[in-house]
Amino acid sequence: MTEVKLDNWQKRSAEKQKEYKKLLQRADKNKLLKRLPQLHEEAFEKIDCLSCAACCKNYSPRFKTPDIKRISKHLGMREGNFIETYLRLDDDGDYVVKQSPCPFLGADNFCGIYEVRPSDCERFPYTDEDVLIKRQNITLKNSSFCPIVYYVLERLGE
Repeated sequence: MTEVKLDNWQKRSAEKQKEYKKLLQRADKNKLLKRLPQLHEEAFEKIDCLSCAACCKNYSPRFKTPDIKRISKHLGMREGNFIETYLRLDDDGDYVVKQSPCPFLGADNFCGIYEVRPSDCERFPYTDEDVLIKRQNITLKNSSFCPIVYYVLERLGE
């Protein structure tokens, strides 16, 4: 196992997009899926999300109906008021936050609704799921701003 270098990782990730795409297309899916949980854990041991939070600063999760119900209840708001205050419909018809960074992201990069956060946030960056393979365009995009995805792809390519 070679050490994955994390300095200047965004530049390296940008340079390796075609390589990552080939890896995801040609890999033995079953072997790859078996490796993901361990690589996911390894990446999270080496990389602190709170030092980055690029996902929360630049992108929005989808807020599905159960998320909206749970979060609005937690905030003591009516669902309609929650939607009106924080969300908009995107081009795909999904609810997303109106602004970036996420309105629930604190200055310390902690999430103000972490315990009730949207399922997309809870699952992100999907490095322990088949989403990594099944939704390759998302994986490639995520590798450009999330060091965890970069790390996992680098290790998979070894």
